[in-house]
Amino acid sequence: MSGPDGPGGEDGDAVSENWRKAGWAGAAIGVLAAGAAAGVAVERITVGRGIRMKARLALDAAGDFGSLRGTEGGCRAEDGTELYYEVDEPPADGKKRRLRRKNPAEGATVVFCHGYCLSQDSWHFQRAALRGVVRSVYWDQRSHGRSARGLAQADGVPVTIDQLGRDLKAVIDAAAPEGPLVLVGHSMGGMTVMALAEQFPELVRDRVLGVAFVGTSGGRLDEVTYGLPSMGLGAVRRILPGVLKALGSQVELVEKGRRATADLFAGMIKMYSFGSRDVDPGVARFAERLIEATPIDVVAEFYPAFQTHDKSAALQRFADVPVTVVAGDRDMITPAEHSVAIKEQLPAAELVVLEDTGHLMMLERPDLVTGLLTGLLARTGAVPAAANVGGHGRSTAGSATQPGR
Repeated sequence: MSGPDGPGGEDGDAVSENWRKAGWAGAAIGVLAAGAAAGVAVERITVGRGIRMKARLALDAAGDFGSLRGTEGGCRAEDGTELYYEVDEPPADGKKRRLRRKNPAEGATVVFCHGYCLSQDSWHFQRAALRGVVRSVYWDQRSHGRSARGLAQADGVPVTIDQLGRDLKAVIDAAAPEGPLVLVGHSMGGMTVMALAEQFPELVRDRVLGVAFVGTSGGRLDEVTYGLPSMGLGAVRRILPGVLKALGSQVELVEKGRRATADLFAGMIKMYSFGSRDVDPGVARFAERLIEATPIDVVAEFYPAFQTHDKSAALQRFADVPVTVVAGDRDMITPAEHSVAIKEQLPAAELVVLEDTGHLMMLERPDLVTGLLTGLLARTGAVPAAANVGGHGRSTAGSATQPGR
């Protein structure tokens, strides 16, 4: 990454240098800032020009990634930010009503919380599989997806994980005001669930049947190396806050730089997102589109919150309910050690480490992730043990990996 001072002789050279810095910085932020923030804010998931073209064609041919929609809803966070959510209702046929009458978890709602620089559509495969099986709520975090930009942030108030926990409470109050809950969070979404528990312990005590933490962390993200040597990592950490602040105020320039230089970082970006070399190109393209939708100033707004994130104590709020913890053995954003740390806080939790799997495990290994979520739902009683879950949770990588416990 270039230093703070660049050649500034002729105007043309200065402009060229500014563009070069914007391109490199935009790409670096997509990889490094996202990594530090535990949400994979890599600005492009590309695998070379030829493969990327195949990915686009595969995506166009498949046509359904991110296309699932439910009943739309909205609510306001405490600062007035409009939060968008969708609800998938189970069918109200007589057989399912009879099953629910025998179920102590009758009327349970599963709430899915996505990660940084993603949206509710990142749960596409799980949503396809669970449709018609259980009532589910999918929502977009503030400044992500279809939710509005954070109003407090427009006034200069920093984003905090605690704020995200309160946002989740607002969504629950609007979309699932009563009845049992199962909470599912990936990366930043898992941190959001922890913040909810810390601030609203009575909600967890009275209503939460179970929790799934997918590729997330209880804290100490400032110690993650992202595969960088210690010397390089130290330099990145010293300059990154200032770079983010500067680039967040130059959105148009940086976004153009991101697009212009994305291919240069194809291998590194794929490495930070997936653990397998043969991920379905259509899925890679889908993830690319999700991440591209996050403006650089949103990346800049959220980054500092992850450096101080520490909710390990809040995990005790879930000590009395079934918990499933899912990690990828090649996740360099929230390494598997962070999931092991959650397991240490919750000894009764189920810990599964997926082989040859990176950070976007719900896209890379949807069959395994969906199966684990279905197992959790069965243990909580949210679905019958013999529930017929759809077959959309297929593997999107070539190897037939199995969960490691």
